[in-house]
Amino acid sequence: MIPVKIKIMHGATIPAYQSRGSSGADIFACVGEPVTIEAGSIALVPTGISIEIPEGYEAQIRPRSGLALKHGITLLNTPGTIDSDYRGEIKIIMANLGKDAFVVESGMRIAQMVFTKIYRGHFIESRELEQTDRNEGGFGHSGI
Repeated sequence: MIPVKIKIMHGATIPAYQSRGSSGADIFACVGEPVTIEAGSIALVPTGISIEIPEGYEAQIRPRSGLALKHGITLLNTPGTIDSDYRGEIKIIMANLGKDAFVVESGMRIAQMVFTKIYRGHFIESRELEQTDRNEGGFGHSGI
């Protein structure tokens, strides 16, 4: 475990792990009034929390599988990254890919947050890169 300081705004809920083996802590909506996301639309949903992540780590924000399967709700920019030096409120970019409008209410579990160690790249300019069997093949190069 890593220590993560959290600032809770009025009405917000502290993220919670739902089982002993959960890698992601559920994040809850913190809205004054329900937010309706029409089919095919996007909404920025506040959580009412800010966190302080230790340097060398990030928090990744990921969709919840139940919302995806049952309602077509996913998150854009997923996984979203919260950098260790960000101190603002966490807000979730929700997209409704389903057929019906979806209503987000305060206290609803809308995303999950996973903490990961990060490694920064040391970029070394080169005129050539080592050749591989794949080389420049991408986007379906190996078939369906």
